[in-house]
Amino acid sequence: MLEILYRDEYFIAINKPSGLLVHRSPIDKHETQFAVQILRDQIGQYVYPLHRIDKPTSGVLFFGLDKESTNLVSKQFKNHTIKKTYLAIVRGYTDESGEINHALKEKLDKIADKKVNLDKEAQEALTHYKTLAKVEIPYAVGRYEKTRYSLVELKPHTGRKHQLRRHMKHISHHILGDTKYGRGEHNKLIRSIYECNRLLLHASELKVYHPYLKKEIVIKAGFDDVFKNLFREFGWII
Repeated sequence: MLEILYRDEYFIAINKPSGLLVHRSPIDKHETQFAVQILRDQIGQYVYPLHRIDKPTSGVLFFGLDKESTNLVSKQFKNHTIKKTYLAIVRGYTDESGEINHALKEKLDKIADKKVNLDKEAQEALTHYKTLAKVEIPYAVGRYEKTRYSLVELKPHTGRKHQLRRHMKHISHHILGDTKYGRGEHNKLIRSIYECNRLLLHASELKVYHPYLKKEIVIKAGFDDVFKNLFREFGWII
């Protein structure tokens, strides 16, 4: 059963668990579970996904319940007027706050994107971040006797593929558990010490203008047990 965060006659939002695809993809042909189908079966109603979050990312996922409502809100996603907030645990001590303005080449998949222009120019990509907590743990990684991690709030102002993961890599504060853009030695450490086997990126909040209520609604998603355990281990009160 998926956790339902918001529901009215037009829209529904869930807290997507890490490891669950939003919908069927040629990239993961072996997968048989998809958020779209599970939710349809759970509520007995067709749903229309309004956006995506990566398979390893958890958090707020928003759907329309009819085509007209979906079309109204999809324009907000296309125009980047939706306000998204993510939380991530990253390597190192991050600055108190900052801006990552770094253009990103479009990430294409050989199977899913084989008909797309491969010579497309890098696209503008902007992310703001704020440090919420820091920790130093008594475990060695590489040449350091102790290891430092930070909890950061991330606000993407554009919607490029894997933007947050690639931007944090760009400033050398890779997101923990990221097997594509992260650092293997840190991923190995959190797996062995903390039994953490997921990407530590969570879509914690979504703000969207409701076209029928004529106001902004705020949808928040709580953390899973993996995040909660790390917060306890690191002494973070979130």
